[in-house]
Amino acid sequence: MSETMFLIFELIGTVAFAASGAITGISKKMDILGVATLGIVTAVGGGVIRDVILGLTPPATFSNPIYALIALAVSVIIFIPAVHRFLFKNKKIYDLIMLLMDSVGLGIFTVVGIQTAMHKMESPGIFLLIFVGMVTGIGGGVLRDVLSKSTPYIFIKHFYACASFFGAAACIALWHFLGEQIAVIGGAAVVLILRLLAAHFHWSLPKANFDK
Repeated sequence: MSETMFLIFELIGTVAFAASGAITGISKKMDILGVATLGIVTAVGGGVIRDVILGLTPPATFSNPIYALIALAVSVIIFIPAVHRFLFKNKKIYDLIMLLMDSVGLGIFTVVGIQTAMHKMESPGIFLLIFVGMVTGIGGGVLRDVLSKSTPYIFIKHFYACASFFGAAACIALWHFLGEQIAVIGGAAVVLILRLLAAHFHWSLPKANFDK
């Protein structure tokens, strides 16, 4: 995959996750600082954790702040009254936007995490690749939910982390057989499709039941 395409891929994921973080901040009635913080943390948090795990310091977010700046810009735009009023005017629209933003961001950052490990590490193992992919994908969302005092999305919604796992596994398998570009696109597509199917058919993992 060319550097330009890789950059575009990351920017799309950054915008998607920043939007989901900013929308969450507004739903919690935070001020503009809180909304911007959630947007930035959601967009770059997973990447920071990934880089620390891989020993890449300082994390790319700090050496190349374009992602944080874009996340900030997206957060400020969503904070504009006309924009967030439209988002919250219809619950179905709000739920759909949150689903799409979270799913696109999850898919892109899952494969970006694997791609980073592949390029920066010598012969990374499958366990490391899957773990790093999932951490990059879900890390920002977990930080967002913790900061907004919500139960982390990955534990309650449509096997969120599982979609990242299967997307990561697909990316690794395709990488070895069909090359990097198809692997990255295919892995992200698997995550997105699984998330949309899970939301449509209400798939979820078993939960504890104290009623019986």
